[in-house]
Amino acid sequence: MAMGLRTILPTQQYRANIRLDSKNQKVSESSKVTWSFAAITMTQKQPKGPRLGVRHLQSFLLFLGLTVMHIARLNVSVAIVAMTNAASTNPNFPEYNWNEKHKSYILSSFYWGYILTLCPGSFLCRRYGAKVVLFVASFGTAVFSLMTPWCISWGGWQVFCAIRILQGLFQGVIFPCVTEHLAMWSPPEERNRLGAFSYTGTDCGTVLAMFISGMIAKGAMGWPGISYVSGSLCAAWCFLWLIFAANNATESRFIGESECKYIESSLQHNEDFHDRTIPIPWKAIWTSVPFLALLVTRCSETYGLSTLQAEIPSYMNGVLNMDIQSNAVFSSLPFLAMWLLSYVYLIAADLLLKKKILSLTSVRKLFNTMSFWIPAAALIGIGFLNEDHKKLAIILMTVSVGVNSGATIGSSLNTIDLSPNHAGILIGLSNTVANVIPILTPLIAGEIVTDKHNRGQWQIVFGLAAIIFFFGNVVFIIWGTAKAQPWDADDYLHPKDAESAKEKTPTPQVAEVAPPIDPILEQQITWPERYTAKAVE
Repeated sequence: MAMGLRTILPTQQYRANIRLDSKNQKVSESSKVTWSFAAITMTQKQPKGPRLGVRHLQSFLLFLGLTVMHIARLNVSVAIVAMTNAASTNPNFPEYNWNEKHKSYILSSFYWGYILTLCPGSFLCRRYGAKVVLFVASFGTAVFSLMTPWCISWGGWQVFCAIRILQGLFQGVIFPCVTEHLAMWSPPEERNRLGAFSYTGTDCGTVLAMFISGMIAKGAMGWPGISYVSGSLCAAWCFLWLIFAANNATESRFIGESECKYIESSLQHNEDFHDRTIPIPWKAIWTSVPFLALLVTRCSETYGLSTLQAEIPSYMNGVLNMDIQSNAVFSSLPFLAMWLLSYVYLIAADLLLKKKILSLTSVRKLFNTMSFWIPAAALIGIGFLNEDHKKLAIILMTVSVGVNSGATIGSSLNTIDLSPNHAGILIGLSNTVANVIPILTPLIAGEIVTDKHNRGQWQIVFGLAAIIFFFGNVVFIIWGTAKAQPWDADDYLHPKDAESAKEKTPTPQVAEVAPPIDPILEQQITWPERYTAKAVE
């Protein structure tokens, strides 16, 4: 029998219980038993495939996709300045007399649509696959980006808001699809590396949106060029994604057999896994303590980070008498630090896991603690600074936002740990709840701060965010885990159906007496506990 074939064999302990009649080599009547067989796989070690394979290409494509789509998402904050003050950039293009209220509608309208498609995005991804859904999301973003200058000249700020809402609807499906795609392509031992690298595209896109948008607005293309460039980048990514992406390893045209086997076997996918629809255990999800702990953690992170991003500039303008919003370098420094530090976290986590210094759960909790408690301390410190400590304020703000990038490895990727089969659903649910928080943050701060020059009021705002940061991580430390939950099982909702299917499976026809096994071959057979056959007397 060739190595690598699946063989029907009785277990070693079972063969020892069979007494043979020396004359006719038949099983004696006194030892008749019911045979139980197991599928035994030879221990020929399967190669892991190339060090740089198609799974890494998928991660790189996700990185590029998150980068270009975040550029399209965030470039409006720079474009709107040029559109309402042409003299500050290129005066050869139209200028619009929009007040602060109109600007706030434009800047927030993206999230009105974004929050509506987070959960539906999970279902669309399960139904049509990440390849199709992400392609449509990026293509829709590209089309509306390219149409923006013309539509604004025709319909003003109202049409601009409508375009941003539509772009938000398209981009709401991104993170559920990214998470689902990573779950299909990332072997457990490489999940941190591939997942964290993909997610750094959000930080890269944030930094590039600020730098590139300002340069384009001042150039020959003016502010319309911001929309044209971002739309073209999204369209170019669509082309690459359509060619090289695949929903899973078995569908890829470019993957080698060894890498495909490595990915599918490490994820414990059988032959018909991708052809089945696994029902969603809603009750189990909403009553799962680790998932609820993750939900609280994500919400607390969103509150603290949105305070850093939205309220710090106002504090520096009111208390420190600084206008960092007009300085592209100061505005982008925190996000540049976040992007660079995310790679430091990635490498550190990889080393800790490779050398087995810490378990995956311990790595998650350690990195999440750093990304929550250091910014919490920085928030409290910033609240006590005055106009004489501007440089220290910038340093603290940069460090606090940068260090928070560890939350990607700490808690963001935890959805894949808890349930690889339902990772897209979990990220859709958690992101939907968490993205309500940025809407509440400015409202809460607005109720507390009635005088932007009053440092005491700002200390309350930052102190509240620090407390939420602190206790959100405490919840994760106590109840968080990186172990897959029982409700992730394929047959969790229908265990009886699975048992009945096993009973209906015809028993293989074999000889009453086990054929002799070559001693060398017998040593190469693995006998894991879950495959051990038991004799029935």
